[in-house]
Amino acid sequence: MSSRLRSPLVALFGGVGLTLPWIVSWVTGFRAGFSTLETVAVSGVAVLGASFLLAWGAETAEKDVPRAFAIAVLAVLAVAPEYAVDALYAWQAGQGDAQAANLAVANMTGANRILIGIGWSGIALFSIYQAYTGGQDPSVVTNDSLLGDYVSLDRDIALEVAFLFVATVYAFFVPLGGGIGGIDTLVLVGLYAAYILVIVRGDVEEIEEQVGVPAYLQSKPFPVRATSVLALFAYSGLLIFTAVEPFAHGLEQLGVQYGIPKFFMIQWIAPLASESPELIVTAYLVNKARATAAFNALISSKLNQWTLLIGTLAVVYSISLGEYGVLMFDTKQAAEIWITAAQSFFALAVLINFKISVREALLLLVLFLSQVIAEFYFIRTMSEAAAEANSILLLHAFTVLYVVLTIALLAVRRDAIREVASLTQSTVSDAVGGDEQPAD
Repeated sequence: MSSRLRSPLVALFGGVGLTLPWIVSWVTGFRAGFSTLETVAVSGVAVLGASFLLAWGAETAEKDVPRAFAIAVLAVLAVAPEYAVDALYAWQAGQGDAQAANLAVANMTGANRILIGIGWSGIALFSIYQAYTGGQDPSVVTNDSLLGDYVSLDRDIALEVAFLFVATVYAFFVPLGGGIGGIDTLVLVGLYAAYILVIVRGDVEEIEEQVGVPAYLQSKPFPVRATSVLALFAYSGLLIFTAVEPFAHGLEQLGVQYGIPKFFMIQWIAPLASESPELIVTAYLVNKARATAAFNALISSKLNQWTLLIGTLAVVYSISLGEYGVLMFDTKQAAEIWITAAQSFFALAVLINFKISVREALLLLVLFLSQVIAEFYFIRTMSEAAAEANSILLLHAFTVLYVVLTIALLAVRRDAIREVASLTQSTVSDAVGGDEQPAD
């Protein structure tokens, strides 16, 4: 076997090798004897391996299906653990656990804010850092001002931006009903279904030249290629479903041992763990000089979390309850939804001109971290009642700040808004009328 072929196979088997300790211990039940630290270590390494396998499967699939659809599948699988964790809390709420509904909303809003506050900002900064250390990513544009360096994004994301904008505007109204119910499910799940119907009807684009494992698999005949993609998706999906939850819960337990409040762990540390496959995959894509593909994946993840994840909570709750019900939450969680929607609103205003600069990425990161750190300070220094009251005021203040910044940014980017609307309309029209043949 030539060295050119051997190298991708070594990488492929290396990725699988990272997952074997976990999968063997899971199948045999041996993991039940692991200590908390051992569980975190073994499951964490498995998540790392699964993330590479998932990325390779998605890149290989781009040869045969529309890129947006391949990335959407990657995004759903990568954030599947977040669905599992939130579904668990929604189920417990249906079984009578009064606090579980608030935990479900807290975990969901935490995951969404992490995806933007750390994911979007971090990947932008990492992309630009890679360019300064010798990377050749054509999407990174540098100039005399470091803070003005930016990542130029593919205009194909206009569709995702438009759908995410509609979902974000709708999310502002969700807390007004005091809970997540059937109408929310119909609207949000319907939005995601419409998005999938549009992208699945798209054409297969001319793919970027691949290297490594994806290039090797793309060189194979279609039956081998398709089987490989399905196997990579299925195996990495199994690993993510089985390994991320123990990884997240293990981190929760370690945090509690060091005095970090459980509710704070569930909102921030557990979602950070469950988002880790997505963050690893996008960092891998950036390392391959594919920053635009990384952002496509992050935006697709945000869209499915902001639609499917919220929309399905009421379904799981109703099934557990044994009848139709509305997943109710308290005033604090209403404020959490508002700030999450406001952060999403601001992030979309940043991306609407298909660029994200160092300055904008740092602003997203600083706003996110300052709110989380301030809330953690309240929890550690005040009584429970005082901490909650101050946290709600803090959330409302940041919500207003995000909205004001968004309005100001959109006011100077009116042309970009029109361009996104035009590109989205064109994409939808092509998908709806794509099968029509011209008259003779």
